[in-house]
Amino acid sequence: MTSSTTARRSTRRPVRRTALTASLLAVALGLGATAQASAGAPRSVSGKPSDSVTRIADFYGAYIDAQSDPDHGGNLARELRTYYLTASFARQLKAWEADNHADGVLRAQNVPLKWKVTDNGTADHTEAGITLTWGGGRTTKLVVDMTRGHRIFHIGTKGAESR
Repeated sequence: MTSSTTARRSTRRPVRRTALTASLLAVALGLGATAQASAGAPRSVSGKPSDSVTRIADFYGAYIDAQSDPDHGGNLARELRTYYLTASFARQLKAWEADNHADGVLRAQNVPLKWKVTDNGTADHTEAGITLTWGGGRTTKLVVDMTRGHRIFHIGTKGAESR
């Protein structure tokens, strides 16, 4: 072996080790080639103010954001309730909260990590399924009913029609 061959081998080993280490780290962290390729892909969320399911999703997104900010979110959460809930349901919700010592919109004492809204399809009003995901992957499923005038009049584990 000549000194130039030895020099080439010693410079290739660190490069191979670095590449191998980076690949193993990417796999261990779940950053395979698929995830890396899509990591830069733009996401989009769409909706329209005339769509009740969009309104319900907007309400839950904004409400969870407000509840996640204990220093500044209290006023916003109250304003969101005033804007999105019917007055009679807001009173019912306050009574439920007093009885259950929990947030009536979330049906919990804490704030979920994720949420998902799914249209349940009803004829005379909008009914949507809400899936709240908590730490550890535990979920809560709620049903939210909204008038044609875009006001929430019911939140529960069953729809308003099955109460």
